[in-house]
Amino acid sequence: MSLLPFFQWLQNTEIATALRESSLAYPVIMASHLTGMALFGGMILMTDLRLLGLVMRSYPVSDVVGQLRVWKRVGLVMVAGCGILLAWAKAEFYYHNPFFWTKMTLLLLVGIHALVFRKSVYNNTTELDRAPVMPTNAKVAACVSLALWVGLVSAGRLIGYYEVKP
Repeated sequence: MSLLPFFQWLQNTEIATALRESSLAYPVIMASHLTGMALFGGMILMTDLRLLGLVMRSYPVSDVVGQLRVWKRVGLVMVAGCGILLAWAKAEFYYHNPFFWTKMTLLLLVGIHALVFRKSVYNNTTELDRAPVMPTNAKVAACVSLALWVGLVSAGRLIGYYEVKP
């Protein structure tokens, strides 16, 4: 069963048409999406680099993760909310775009990553602070996170350069 009819219906809704045809709304939403990515991505980058022991080594992991958590959530809400609106406005274009599907696949893998490492790393930061050296699973979590996010942001950037072949 193809999702194309659903994507076409979605794109042809009144809200999607208004967003897509607005000379102001779409660019503002895109700029907000990028701002959210910078905020969310920056906080994830700092967390991952701290887990790898490359930055802020004088601060406990629990402090770094705890203090960045709120900002990650703000960035996530911005990215997700604006991303949904952007995809809604041009749903049929995104349906045919392989970079969109790559981005969505990587986003799913980011979610799986968060679930896999949530208990042992991200919600276990006081134990990480007590460890004489950063545990391997925390370093693996950071490396996998960095790889997934670089791929996701790259795929997202490439979405705009894809041209449908006639």
